[in-house]
Amino acid sequence: MQAVGISHTDGRNKKITLILNASAGSGCTSDFADDIVEKFAACGLKADATLAENGHALVAAAKQAVRDGVGIVVAGGGDGTLNAVASELVRTGIVFGVLPLGTLNHFAKDLGIALNVDDAIRTIAAGHCISVDTGEVNGRVFLNNSSLGLYPDTVRRRELHQSRLGRGKWPAFFWAAVTSLRRYPFLHLTLTVDGKIYKKRTPFIFIGNNDYVMEGFNIGARKALDAGRLSLYAAHRTSRLGLLVLALRAVFGRLRQVKDFDALSAKNLLIESLHKQIRVATDGEVNLMDTPLNYRIVPKSLNVLVPQGFGPKHPLP
Repeated sequence: MQAVGISHTDGRNKKITLILNASAGSGCTSDFADDIVEKFAACGLKADATLAENGHALVAAAKQAVRDGVGIVVAGGGDGTLNAVASELVRTGIVFGVLPLGTLNHFAKDLGIALNVDDAIRTIAAGHCISVDTGEVNGRVFLNNSSLGLYPDTVRRRELHQSRLGRGKWPAFFWAAVTSLRRYPFLHLTLTVDGKIYKKRTPFIFIGNNDYVMEGFNIGARKALDAGRLSLYAAHRTSRLGLLVLALRAVFGRLRQVKDFDALSAKNLLIESLHKQIRVATDGEVNLMDTPLNYRIVPKSLNVLVPQGFGPKHPLP
């Protein structure tokens, strides 16, 4: 990955906008925000912090930072938070800093960013920046991946379990997954992948921003975020038992491409459905989108601060 130099000698780049998700992890309080601001100050950076109560507030704060011409915008939260903020920074030239405060933190892990807050702040202060790709579906940005089928259906049901039954996130997700498997909806889709047409009947489709490792113990990780390609994975299994076997294979790092799923790579992808609208997950957030779905890779469209030395010569372990 090509490094982009960021100077900390001018006032514009010494001042940053810090956008924190108030509901990230166990919750970002005003005291927590003040503590983060002090940690940045100790590293020579002045941070103006905003505590965002919801997704709309996250986007509004990011839009304001763009209007203000801020040099560096730092987002604190999970992958959904990072998506909301980074979506406003794509192709602006503004540098993006990551404070991983979520549960899974896929984007941070794939960039080698430490999950410890102090270390992540030091990474931002060091100023080592690279340009990475982003994905888009019908204009909506994703940093990690997008999916159709079982996963968006499960997320929607999880939210219902949480709001109506008062269950915690993970118990709600478990029961939502059980319900989705019981319904077991199939997707009947036509895929146009760089001009080639495929017909698919599958319970789910996964589209990644660059290639995902699908075998071994690093399953679900990416070794590069600047290869300029989308990856697409469609499950072969067509029974509930088959899906459970597939999930177990994934857990133990024993997926086999030919046996378990189709894998394709493309710069552009068109997905057509008989339905006028379909639920689509982007970095864990689910929205109802009009079909057809137009996916594309946007090469090196986001500047991100990462640890020194991170790049093609230092792949993920």
